[in-house]
Amino acid sequence: MSNSDLSGRGTSANPANRYERVHIESDLTDEAAPSPGTTFLKDASRSILSANDSPDVPFTYSINPYRGCEHGCVYCYARPSHEYLSFSAGLDFETKILVKHDAPELLRVALRKPSWQPQVIALSGNTDCYQPAERQLQLTRRCLQVLAEFRNPVGIITKSALVVRDIDILRELAAVGAAHVTLSITTLDRDLARRLEPRAAQPERRLEALRALSEAGIPTSVNVAPLIPGLNDEEIPRILAAAADAGAGQAAYVLLRLPKPVDVLFEQWVKENFPDRQARILGRIRECRSGFINDPRFKSRMRGEGVYAEQLGSLFRAAARHAGLDRPFAPLNVEAFRRPPQPGDQLGLW
Repeated sequence: MSNSDLSGRGTSANPANRYERVHIESDLTDEAAPSPGTTFLKDASRSILSANDSPDVPFTYSINPYRGCEHGCVYCYARPSHEYLSFSAGLDFETKILVKHDAPELLRVALRKPSWQPQVIALSGNTDCYQPAERQLQLTRRCLQVLAEFRNPVGIITKSALVVRDIDILRELAAVGAAHVTLSITTLDRDLARRLEPRAAQPERRLEALRALSEAGIPTSVNVAPLIPGLNDEEIPRILAAAADAGAGQAAYVLLRLPKPVDVLFEQWVKENFPDRQARILGRIRECRSGFINDPRFKSRMRGEGVYAEQLGSLFRAAARHAGLDRPFAPLNVEAFRRPPQPGDQLGLW
C-alpha cells in the first residue's frame, strides 16, 4: 500500500515491533486493505508528570495528555515510544492514540503535594498536546486551567494553530510571567508540509497563531524542527523572517533525529516522495552524523557534527541575528506559584 492510498497519513508502513515475538500480518492484498481510521484507547496511567534527566532538554517535567500522534509526521522521534505499548512505530503511531482522560485531575493532585517544587512544566515533551483529538477532548486546555489555578509556569511547543483557542488562559499565566509558546515550523512550502506533516496545521496557520499569541501579550518563539539537510535547510532565513514578522521573540533549531525504526520509515518516505533527491538528502544527513543515519549521543544528536552541520549552525545564527531572533530566552517566573485552598482547609484553624 503506498502513501497515496492513505490520505492524510505520514507513512503506509507498519514495521514489526522490535520488542514483540508475535506479529500479525494481514492476508489482504494492498488493493483490498482498507485505509485505517483513528482508534482512541484509554490510557490508565496514574501519574501525569514525566521526568527526564537529558542534558539536551531544558526542562525536567512534561505533560503528554496523548500517546501517539495523529499529525503523522514521518520523522517524529516519538514514534519508537509506541513500541513500548506493544504497537508499531509506523502506522499504529498515528492511528492508535492513547488518551489520558484523567490528566487534569492527576496534575492537580501532583501540584498540591507539599513535595512539589514549582518549576517549568512542558506541554508536550513527546507527542503534540494540540493534536486533532484535543479539539473535542480539551485535555490540554483543562491542564492549562490547573496550571493557571496554581500559577505554575508552562512552556508549550506545538505544530497546531489550535493553541490560539486557549489564549484566555495563556494570557492569565503570561500576566505573572509564567507562560511561553513555541510554534514548530519545518517549512513554508505547503506541498512539502502536507507530505511531511499530513495532519498538522499548514505553515501559514502556524504563523497566524504566532501573530495572535504575540498580539495577546504571550511570549512566543519559533523552532525550525526538524532541520533536514538537503530538504528544508535552504528555508532557514525565510522561516525566521516570517516568524519575526509574526511577532516571535526567539528562535531555535533541532537537527533531524532518526532513531530506529524511524530511520527506515524516513528513508522509505524520501524514496517515495523525492526519488531524484534521495541520494542528496540521505548523504547530507550522514555528513552530519559521522557517516551514519543517526547519532544518539547527547548534545551531538541535536546539532550534528562535521563541516555541513557547522555550516547549518552558522547559517541559522546569521539568519536569527538578521531577523532579530537571537535574543536569549527569558526564564519563566516560579515566584507566583500558589496552592489554592480547597474545601476543608479552614477546619484546621479551629
